[in-house]
Amino acid sequence: MSSKYKSLKEECYEANMQLDALKLVIYTFGNVSAVDRANGVFAIKPSGVPYEILKPEDIVILDYDNTIIEGTMRPSSDTKTHAYLYKNWENIGGISHTHATYSVAWAQSQLDIPIFGTTHADHLTADIPCAPPMKDELIQGNYEHNTGIQILDCFKEKGLSYEEVEMVLIGNHGPFTWGKNATKAVYNSKVLEAVAEMAYLTLQINPKAPRLKDSLIKKHYERKHGKDAYYGQN
Repeated sequence: MSSKYKSLKEECYEANMQLDALKLVIYTFGNVSAVDRANGVFAIKPSGVPYEILKPEDIVILDYDNTIIEGTMRPSSDTKTHAYLYKNWENIGGISHTHATYSVAWAQSQLDIPIFGTTHADHLTADIPCAPPMKDELIQGNYEHNTGIQILDCFKEKGLSYEEVEMVLIGNHGPFTWGKNATKAVYNSKVLEAVAEMAYLTLQINPKAPRLKDSLIKKHYERKHGKDAYYGQN
């Protein structure tokens, strides 16, 4: 019996396999989801299934209230975080979560990643935010749902737009990224990991390394994303 969500499942499957191919995950840690706004559902990797045996038909379909619409497997343990973000941020199409080494190291350090260079500025004009560790009462509660609240609270407190800053670190946990689709979310996971490594190495070479100056931040971001962008072939 064919599924009406076949293409959504395939998009989600391919994105999850890319996460593994890019070496952003350890064993079964990490997950990617893809949303279908027209039908009010999203697809996500099943919990604890090794990438080498994962199949498109294994992907689980849920609504934004975490009700399973299609699928026989238990969805990712991070599903409630994905659902909360989809419910509150209507312009994202995919979400990625990894345990990539340098991204996690910054999260464990509970520090924002400073904008030191143009690789960072090509993608966003702000430091990559790190949300503070979750409060005890929230940890004891609906933990994964509360992780979503933690992300939104961080963006509100720092005055950030989720459409401009498509990544966040969760203090002591790790990174979440998002984008217009699941493929872009994975792309942002790789960019975040690369920028996290570069920033770490920068501080090893020069612990007093200066922040990238505003004129270069503006130039590099706008040549890719501004109204007069000229990077690429579009």
